[in-house]
Amino acid sequence: MKVVIIGGDAAGMSAAMEIVRNDKSAQIVVLEKGDIYSYGQCGLPYVINGKVPNTDELIARDVEEFRSKYDIDARIFHEVTAIDTKLQTVSGHDVNSKEPFEFAYDKLLIATGAAPKMPPLENADLQGIHMIKTIPQMNALMEQLPNVKHVTVVGGGYIGLEVVETVRERGLDVRLIHQGSQLMSILDPELSKIIYEEAISHGVEVLLNEETIGFEGKQCVEAIRTKTGTYPTELVIVATGVSPNTQFAKEFAKLGNGALIVNEKMETSIANVYAAGDCASHFNRLKQHDDYLPLGTTANKQGRIAGLNIAGFNYKFSGIVGTSILKFFDLQIGMTGLSNADADKLHALVEAYVMEVNDIASYYPHASKMKLRMLVEQQSRKLVGLQIVGKHGVDKRIDVFATALYNEMTFEELLDLDLAYAPPFSGVWDALMQAPKRYGKKG
Repeated sequence: MKVVIIGGDAAGMSAAMEIVRNDKSAQIVVLEKGDIYSYGQCGLPYVINGKVPNTDELIARDVEEFRSKYDIDARIFHEVTAIDTKLQTVSGHDVNSKEPFEFAYDKLLIATGAAPKMPPLENADLQGIHMIKTIPQMNALMEQLPNVKHVTVVGGGYIGLEVVETVRERGLDVRLIHQGSQLMSILDPELSKIIYEEAISHGVEVLLNEETIGFEGKQCVEAIRTKTGTYPTELVIVATGVSPNTQFAKEFAKLGNGALIVNEKMETSIANVYAAGDCASHFNRLKQHDDYLPLGTTANKQGRIAGLNIAGFNYKFSGIVGTSILKFFDLQIGMTGLSNADADKLHALVEAYVMEVNDIASYYPHASKMKLRMLVEQQSRKLVGLQIVGKHGVDKRIDVFATALYNEMTFEELLDLDLAYAPPFSGVWDALMQAPKRYGKKG
């Protein structure tokens, strides 16, 4: 069996390794546009502040290991530009030499990930304007950072906040420009306000409701322009989201944003073609339809499922509930399930429980407050979503709640969970139990 995989990172190589383990006769060719395989993109921001010493630390396995140890024909600088699904071939060219190539396949996996979005901004080709989705992009940024004192970050989502923190911890002045009215727009405004205050307390200049329209400078960026003003800066990092890399897959069924629609086996709308990771759809268990929440965890899981099915098994991807977490200075920001906006789109009637709860026993040293917002479906009492902002213990509660969502538990059933307790770790009634204990139905 000839297997071609387009993309040599999380989803692609997770699939490749499953095929290697389970089908010794498979001939695997991986076509990677760059020259770096299997690295941790989520760790890139932490190269800026030195928590990760350099980008090499993020590489799990290099291309030579895949070739020599696992007998995978791992190509570099091979950009795919077309798929012929009738002849079952993929074609493209070498990025450097422009020499064309073509490979035939019996099974094909598209695992091309996503690319950072650069809005249509004036003078976006000036030097000193960066995006940081790949190791080469981060290396280019790190070459310039020692020569600047002021950085502007555009975008107040996950990556934008992580970059703001790590640049500030490097000792540089930072301005954060965000088009929306609050940071982390998915959060309830009360929780988002805590993030805003955290940024201000660490010396970050935050400009909300500012739509960026372009940049000024001769060769290098010298200022950033919004609809309301012009702000001097020495370097810009744009973090305004990502788009799936699926331009070459023209005849495939796609979501509105271009992600390839896949079923529970990771099969696309075309026979013998699979897709996984940031270029594919992600079935949302709560919404009960295809969604797009590109995360490294999901990419690895979908890649594993695709690889096993290509190898002849019958595995199914169980879907996501929308779990994520990030660190922002001294805060942990976690969420899982639906937001109020999501519930409104589904016409779901929900109740919101908003509380301040302790992360550990209140009498134990260094106890701190967490702001918690829990959504519950009115009629069924099923859990719908959770958002937490606090200094400690957010990850534990988000993971427990995500497990509860997966198993379709109700609000009151949270009280039945047998959770670990000792004063340094939790109160006798855990933070997740506080809301149902106080507001749950009796009898």
